Amino acid sequence: MNNFRVLLVLTVAVTMSGLWRTAAADEPPNRSPALQAFPDATGWIATLKVDGPIDRSNPFFQSLGINGRSCATCHEASQGMSITPAAVRLRYLATRGRDPLFASVDGANCANVQPSNRAGHSLLLNHGLIRIALAVPANAEFSISAVRDPYGCALQVDPGTGLLTASVYRRPLPTANLGFLSSVMWDTRETAAPLATGNTFAANLRADLMHQALDATLGHAQATVAPTDAQLNAIVDFELALFTAQAVDNDAGFLNVGNALGGPAHLAQQIYYPGINDSLGAEPTGAAFSPTTIQLFGAWAQPTRAPYVPAQRRARADIAAGEKIFNTFPLTIADVRGLNDNGAIGRPTSFVGTCTSCHDAPNVGDHSLPLPLDIGTSHSTMPGTESDPAIAAALAELSAPELPVFLIQGCANPFNPGQPASFYTSDPGKALVTGHCSDFNRVKGPVLRGLAARAPYFHNGAAADLEELVSFYNQRFQMGLTDVQKRQLIAFLNAL
Repeated sequence: MNNFRVLLVLTVAVTMSGLWRTAAADEPPNRSPALQAFPDATGWIATLKVDGPIDRSNPFFQSLGINGRSCATCHEASQGMSITPAAVRLRYLATRGRDPLFASVDGANCANVQPSNRAGHSLLLNHGLIRIALAVPANAEFSISAVRDPYGCALQVDPGTGLLTASVYRRPLPTANLGFLSSVMWDTRETAAPLATGNTFAANLRADLMHQALDATLGHAQATVAPTDAQLNAIVDFELALFTAQAVDNDAGFLNVGNALGGPAHLAQQIYYPGINDSLGAEPTGAAFSPTTIQLFGAWAQPTRAPYVPAQRRARADIAAGEKIFNTFPLTIADVRGLNDNGAIGRPTSFVGTCTSCHDAPNVGDHSLPLPLDIGTSHSTMPGTESDPAIAAALAELSAPELPVFLIQGCANPFNPGQPASFYTSDPGKALVTGHCSDFNRVKGPVLRGLAARAPYFHNGAAADLEELVSFYNQRFQMGLTDVQKRQLIAFLNAL
């Protein structure tokens, strides 16, 4: 580590320790400061609770079920309010698999795995994946079968309900920055009240998050008694007050200096409403879409003598250059379910966009209206199963986990109406919620803030790091990025 990084780490440690002492000096032992920061792979991640110190007597931290789990079991501030495989492995070693995280209900590859069976927890240990058992809808427009079942529970009849159930494996989404959501859960299944209209947004978001907390308590925590409305409201109040973002970069320094707008405090002040800057033309004010959706580090693009450490100046310039690439670099969007088969935009065979065509919410990075997409991350890598060369090349850049593969039949090809098609997938996505062929493989894009602390990426943890993620997009959308541009884009994503 060079001298600048040593100085930076010491400065951050002293600064954050001072903040904690100041905030917590008169607080009882079960309370923590409103700002918490932790080192991650490229700097420091910070979580700000905007309404005051964290009260650990909140039901978010309580075990409301029978297996010892709480919301905090899978959502830790040190890991961007999610969990990471490295931290999961430490917990497994420290407890010999007895930590509530490894409860067999969904913390193992299948429900019949014992805590002592390390191999039976490989997906959680190596990729941070939780098993989600979803019943195949009775009205499904398709048939589903398992063509690869590495763990023996890909498709099972649930003994309690008698329903055919598919096991899919997904990353826990962060329980922070929730005020920017346009849908809840990867497959949108908890979005019972739509989040697409400004005058109902706040009430509907609360209702959706309360229902999500209820289902998580009954499912993940295996509660035999439903939590009370008071407990659910307390959990949602806590979550809605949390804002997580990268606060410090090891090379560039603090991300909110020199007129930059990084960190959670600026994020907490970000204006948002459903449809803001919608890339498909549904902005409720009628304003045109602006592809320049992230405007945090533009000030660092201007030549300046400060900071006085040349390496830090270069690092800041790289972050600013990566932001410009994210906003403006052209990519070819083709064969994406949710876009190229979207009648609202004329079902274009392909069109030129940017990263912000999908990540259009200003300074947040998700889509401001519900738009689950299939960009190919669930597609099978089994030989002969992927016909799109761009998707095949993109998948080859990833460190995808070994997941079950399902064969979906009975659907039409969305890009060639009237033509039948079979699909090989590790996760049917929203189709397991709606039963519709049009929803196959479609999952939402997450809020991008705080990425550096919560690798791996994509819903299935297929991108081990941001280098793999950028390489995937470079191939998938034929971007043609140079090595320098890849490095700059990665530097920017790490600064979010």
